[in-house]
Amino acid sequence: MTHRFSTRQTLAHVLLILGAVIVLLPFYVMVTTSFKSPAEIASGTGGIFGAQALMSDQSCLNLGGTDADCLTRPVIDNYHQAFTKAPLWRYLLNGVIVTASIFALQTLIAVPAAYALAKLRFWGREAAFGLVLFCLLIPVHAIALPLYLMLAKLGLTNSYAALILPWSVSAFGIFLLRQFFMTVPDDLIDAARMDGMGEFAIIWRVMLPVAIPALLAFAIFSVVAHWNDYFWPRIVITGDRSLFTPPLGLREFKGDLDGDFYGPMMATALIIVTPLVVAFLLAQRRFIDGITLTGMK
Repeated sequence: MTHRFSTRQTLAHVLLILGAVIVLLPFYVMVTTSFKSPAEIASGTGGIFGAQALMSDQSCLNLGGTDADCLTRPVIDNYHQAFTKAPLWRYLLNGVIVTASIFALQTLIAVPAAYALAKLRFWGREAAFGLVLFCLLIPVHAIALPLYLMLAKLGLTNSYAALILPWSVSAFGIFLLRQFFMTVPDDLIDAARMDGMGEFAIIWRVMLPVAIPALLAFAIFSVVAHWNDYFWPRIVITGDRSLFTPPLGLREFKGDLDGDFYGPMMATALIIVTPLVVAFLLAQRRFIDGITLTGMK
């Protein structure tokens, strides 16, 4: 039995390591590409960090600089172009505004809805919860065209509203918080009612502080999904470059006939993804607690 368990455990670890390698490989390519020169990227040479041999900065030469003045290292050139070829700081700010606004609206709607579905008794509660589950099955692409037509008729395309309002209600958020609220003892709510608190006071002063782990777990899902979203912003933001989100900013390095600028593109991608990785590492413990307490493990 011990040998059999050990073999299974070894096989499980091998599969987990293989999965980790598959997941991390694109990140490895992204990081190494952001360090290399165009010649090294094209030939697949240079190792992890590239040779970092001096190269000419083409944008500097175009501005009339001499070869001696325009010499630079590939890593410096890639990250310099990431911030100068496109207004990356503006795109990052747009990403923060959009993701924070979406999460705030989703929380404002999901917390009361989840509380009602979990703790209140009313006619049609199970049907309403079934409708929430049904909404989880609808892919975003299936409703993209009706949403776009509605926003176009209202004149809201090329605006923050077009990026935020369609995602202000999250069926997944309602489901996740409902599952968490089901684990909260009814005695806590009854005690709050005996103290004279109304239902809305219970929601925001009792249930919301208790639901912090679940909210952090939901925040990871929501922020990652909308920070990395390329599909929807590409549809509704067509004419105003100042409203580009970080993923749309990557299009600035698509050179078409001149070829793609893979070094600056990967440098931009690394800058975009770093805040998400840092946020997840900081909130990892709470994220795991939130998933565990909602019964989704």
